[in-house]
Formats: sequence, structure tokens, C-alpha cells
Amino acid sequence: MELPALALAFGKSFLFALAAVLPIVNPPASAPVFVNLTQGLDRSTRKMLARRVGINVVLMLTGAMLIGTYVLDFFGVSLPIVRVAGGLIVAFTAWNMLYAPQITNDHKAEMAQSLTQENVRIKAFYPMAFPLTCGPGGISAAITVGAALHSNHWSTSLANFGGGVSAMLATGVIVMLTFRYAGQLLRPLGEVGLIVFLRLTAFILLCIGVQILWTGITELVREII
Repeated sequence: MELPALALAFGKSFLFALAAVLPIVNPPASAPVFVNLTQGLDRSTRKMLARRVGINVVLMLTGAMLIGTYVLDFFGVSLPIVRVAGGLIVAFTAWNMLYAPQITNDHKAEMAQSLTQENVRIKAFYPMAFPLTCGPGGISAAITVGAALHSNHWSTSLANFGGGVSAMLATGVIVMLTFRYAGQLLRPLGEVGLIVFLRLTAFILLCIGVQILWTGITELVREII
């Protein structure tokens, strides 16, 4: 194919993948959760954590887009099962956030001192990257995008997947920047307003987890029927 046609395919795939994945990942909705889970950490540690979360999101979305369908087929796992498992994790995490006691200043200082480089890596993947930021919905969307980007011509497929990977990179950058400046964005709420907002966010996250779980169960029941 000619270069303009490939460039057009790249651009269309980029916009298609970004429009399909970014609204589901929805970084602003996860920003209060990031603030809640990183209370007591210094600014440099939060920046490093936000960067690692963004990298993990890119890796998960790109992996799901490129090889997600093949991995699920290999293990015999269906998307409804992924939704059920992911919904349970999201709901459980949200429940703990909803009823978690308010952290004192002494506890914040203790958390900051006990946080090691290895702990940051672990926390950046679970639960911040998966499932709170890039959960079953985002992974399912990335798998669906990957299935739609295939073409009969290898050059077109290459351009399509190039646009898709670029969209996943853009999503990761947006996640990183949103989390990095989440504290400044939520600071106008004040301490009391932030507590109320975090509780409401935890409740909404609990509802999302239950919805993901219910969607997976419904799809499984339909397959049985």
C-alpha cells in the first residue's frame, strides 16, 4: 500500500483505540483512589509511583491488544470469567476503602518510612494499575480493539497495530500525568471535602465492581441457557 493510505490507517486506528479504551480506563475517576492509597508518601515517591502505574497500564493494555485473544484461548478462559474475577477484586478493594479508618499523621509517617523500592513496584501494579485503573473493562476493550485491527494485508495490519500501540502509550501518559498531579487537583476540596469525596468515590467504585461482576454472571448464565 502507498504511504498516505498507511498513514491514514495509522491515524484511524489510533483514534479508534483511544476512543475505545480511554473512557473505560477513565484516569480522573481513579485519581481520588490514588490519593487515598498514597496518603503519607512524599512528593517524589508519589511521582515515581504514578510513573510506574502509567508504565504498567501501557504494558497491560498493549499486551491485551496484541495477544489477549490468544492467551485466553490457550488457557480456555472466557471474557465473562475475567469480568467475574475482576469485579470481585474491584468490589473487595472498594469495600475496604469505604470502611477504612482515617489515617493519622503518625500512621502516615510510619507508612512513608516503611515503603521500600520493592513495595513501590508491587503497589504500582496491584491494586493501582490492576484492577483499579486498568481493570477487566479496559482489558476487554483492548482485546476487542486488537481483534478489530487485523487486516488481510500485512502492511495495513502493521499500520493498524502501530496506531493501536500509540493509543495505549497515550493512555498511559494520561494516567501518569493525572495521578502525578492528583493531589493538586483535589486540594481545593479541603481535608473534610476530600474525605467525603473519597468515600463517595469508594462507593461508586464498589458499584462499578458489582456491575462488572453482574455483567460477567449474566453472560455466563446466557451461555448456559
